[in-house]
Amino acid sequence: MIAVADACATSQFPAAIALVLSDVAESGILVQARQRGIPAQFIAPGPFRTKLDETAEKAYVSALQQAKVDLVVMAGFMRILKGDFLRAFPQRVVNIHPALLPSFPGLEAWKQALDYGVKVTGCTVHYVDQGVDTGPIIAQQTVPVLDDDTPASLHERIQRAEHVLYPAAIAALATSRYKIEGRRCIKCSDVADATGNSLKAPAR
Repeated sequence: MIAVADACATSQFPAAIALVLSDVAESGILVQARQRGIPAQFIAPGPFRTKLDETAEKAYVSALQQAKVDLVVMAGFMRILKGDFLRAFPQRVVNIHPALLPSFPGLEAWKQALDYGVKVTGCTVHYVDQGVDTGPIIAQQTVPVLDDDTPASLHERIQRAEHVLYPAAIAALATSRYKIEGRRCIKCSDVADATGNSLKAPAR
């Protein structure tokens, strides 16, 4: 969230954060948002560990709709979003995962990659669907796996890549149209602004 917020604070970035929501009352993400003057709110997730209960889901959808968001950007939100939420924001919910999907979905993906012995891993920005890290891929960045890597050192380098990739992907989504063909996310065109001029995502 900090990387995205810092990018949004620059004059050339084509998006702004309308609202930050968290399922953890004392989360750092809420503190960081409020320090930046961004509206921030805790919404209790309900009794389930991996998903929102029905009441919580409605509260999250309502808060996001009232904020008039165009894109829902997940950052460390470790709950699976299901039908009603995704139907409220069709192809407008994105997430970042610390591996090159479809390899190593789920938890501790950097450790999975290291244990498997791959020489290259990375991070993936993808649309969210009802599966676990199964949505169409928007953007990816590779990160080499070094011989002396530990899970912690590899995770740190992947996070550095995430902090560059996620804002760049959000900028691209804000300034271009995409379509889904099967499993592929394909850039169609640049979005025209109110004057008819084509908007270009900033170079990254």
